[in-house]
Amino acid sequence: MSPAARAATLQARRSARFVAWVRAWRAGLVPCDDAAAEISGDEEHMVSDVPGTWTDVSLVDAITALSKLHPDEVRLVLPAPGDPRGLPGPGPFSGAALLAGEGVIAGGLGFVPEVRLHTSGSGDEFETVRWQVFVLPAAVPPPLDGPSTAEAEAELSAELATATRTLAKLDIAQWRPELAGAIEALRKPDGATDLPPGYDPRARRLYARAAILDRVLALAEHAAPGGAINGYEVQQRDAALRPLTTACRRALVAACNAPLI
Repeated sequence: MSPAARAATLQARRSARFVAWVRAWRAGLVPCDDAAAEISGDEEHMVSDVPGTWTDVSLVDAITALSKLHPDEVRLVLPAPGDPRGLPGPGPFSGAALLAGEGVIAGGLGFVPEVRLHTSGSGDEFETVRWQVFVLPAAVPPPLDGPSTAEAEAELSAELATATRTLAKLDIAQWRPELAGAIEALRKPDGATDLPPGYDPRARRLYARAAILDRVLALAEHAAPGGAINGYEVQQRDAALRPLTTACRRALVAACNAPLI
């Protein structure tokens, strides 16, 4: 499997899929059951602390509780240390979303996914997802103005070009060829999209590109560089990837929260 293909097989941000498919459902474009199935994929998803329930409930039962929301009341947040953009202020939801690096604001509720790793009796490992629900403060402030899909696309392209030039100067191919190959492959995305009906072509294109790049950057973050790179070069690499990571998060948010057509 090629580096870009490997990156594409990693799990996309679950909160992004949650927002996109729940918004499409609330717009009347897909059935609720289909939205829940697309969010969970091959994983088992359960939801804890849905108001009015006493035990964990299925994903479809949980999102049914959002049946009175307008699509624009469901939005993605991808906070990071030093960048709490989109969060409703201090509180349990904001803390959990910041720790997870993602979350969903749906009216007066917040959802944060937690991935749990299990081992079967035969030794096979598998994951389940537990969504924790938080009741948000009564007056949730409107989200900070973010970039439009056009602005986010331009920002992502510019940061990708800058990062690629910097990594080329560091001869990244010598010590991290899979990252170099994956970033190079992303310069010509195939236009595929996982977004549901209702999103315009620009949002689909932006999401497709940012979702793959997001997974490539996750590979870079968790993989130790080889011995051919020194401490200074590590700092240079991190400096090159940091603004690209920010642009990628902003692109995902802009795509998933874009107005539906």
